[in-house]
Amino acid sequence: MSVTFDDFNLQPDLLDGIRSMGYKQATPIQAQAIPYILESKDLIACAQTGTGKTAAFLVPTLSKITEAKYDFTSTLVLVPTRELAKQIDDQVEGLSYFTGATSIAIYGGNNAQNWDQQKKALTSGADIIIATPGRLIAHMQMGYVKLDQVKYLILDEADKMLDMGFMEDLMKIISQLPKQRQTLMFSATMPPKIRGFAKQILQEPEEISLSISKPAANIDQRIYLVYDNQKLRVLQHILKDAQIQTMILFTSRKNAVNDIVRSLQKMGFEAEGISSDRTQDEREATLQRFRNKQLQVLVATDVMSRGIDVEGISHVVNFDVPQDAEDYVHRIGRTARAETSGVAITFVNEQDQERLVKIEKLIERELPKLPLPEGVGEGPAFDPVGNSKRGGRGGRSGAPAGRGGRPSGGGRSEGTRREGSSGGSRDNNRRREGKPRTDRPAGTTPEGAAPRPPRTEGQPQAPRAEGEEVKRKKKRRKKPVGPKPTEGGQSAASTPTASAE
Repeated sequence: MSVTFDDFNLQPDLLDGIRSMGYKQATPIQAQAIPYILESKDLIACAQTGTGKTAAFLVPTLSKITEAKYDFTSTLVLVPTRELAKQIDDQVEGLSYFTGATSIAIYGGNNAQNWDQQKKALTSGADIIIATPGRLIAHMQMGYVKLDQVKYLILDEADKMLDMGFMEDLMKIISQLPKQRQTLMFSATMPPKIRGFAKQILQEPEEISLSISKPAANIDQRIYLVYDNQKLRVLQHILKDAQIQTMILFTSRKNAVNDIVRSLQKMGFEAEGISSDRTQDEREATLQRFRNKQLQVLVATDVMSRGIDVEGISHVVNFDVPQDAEDYVHRIGRTARAETSGVAITFVNEQDQERLVKIEKLIERELPKLPLPEGVGEGPAFDPVGNSKRGGRGGRSGAPAGRGGRPSGGGRSEGTRREGSSGGSRDNNRRREGKPRTDRPAGTTPEGAAPRPPRTEGQPQAPRAEGEEVKRKKKRRKKPVGPKPTEGGQSAASTPTASAE
């Protein structure tokens, strides 16, 4: 039996706003969460992106705010990214149109004028503050943020906030809130660290766990087993004849965004990218062009993908496999909505094959591994166990190498950090601990290694891994045969010298 918003006994002015936004029937997460929230119970809910979870916490909270008519900031919503903060703020504006409730989005990466606007809104008081943890703490340190009367604390995408290292910031903020409050936690996944965090901040919570829905049957899922330096060439081939309406391409590394965008533009697509390297104004302008269908392709990093909610996506491309299997379902779920069809393409290198196995286990389906287009060469064999034992370093013998003889492109080559991650690669240490290089005749390769494939004219270069530099030969000074005697009988070795610049 379907549930409508009229069944929840919501504030009448809020219901007018809900109807004006076209909401009719409640989604499963809304049908289960709204009654608990209206009863002032703490809640921990596991629901994936695209299930309507934002309205699940905004609708009942706005109803309570409107009825109480607070004259202070009563609600704090904490989110991992600026894009999500802006999206929730926009949704509050639509839902509360007839109620008079106010909100302010607090996020970083802005100019001084926007900082002043945020400060003014924080000091004058808005009903709802939607904030990223780091930016809110920056304002709190100035002494004018008053959160001692907050009635409702909401953490959206809590798993992503912990993954991004916000645990300490979150605890600092929560320590400034009243002990008596209603706390709501929404998360796409429910790992042990989330449950441990929930025990610290929630009191006798109700729990909702919606099982991860399987990808829609009308999504054509395609897997390509590739080496990193083949990814851009394969992308060119498979998109050459594709009917692209609107496409999102996800990459885990922000330094790959520009190279991918340039390659797509050379193919004739209207493409732009968003990453944390761009200003907030630039990102918002790009997203707006994408929503208005002025852009055909949007290239986004994992971190920036949070908050992107656009209808009518015909293609989703995973330039590399997401870290969590659930994220794969979330990503490709952006296409084939409202009974339309869609295409999801995923590139899988040697290192990511084990992640693909986890995805197939989650969705209970073996995904088809398609052959690579002609002229690209052979990709790696599908051997997740073998590649895992070898550490995913270059795969089997004969693997093509990128520039400088290294894997390049979307994979995680040495020195690479994914956006939002804090750990470096252990492969750096393995390289340093290797044996000294021995001289060998020019034109030869080490035993068991593959020759570097020639680069054809016009072939797009795969993006260099973040932090990777082009190796240049250093000029070496000839070592003196022996110490040069100086006045006084001292050798040059014992004479103090000026330090190098």
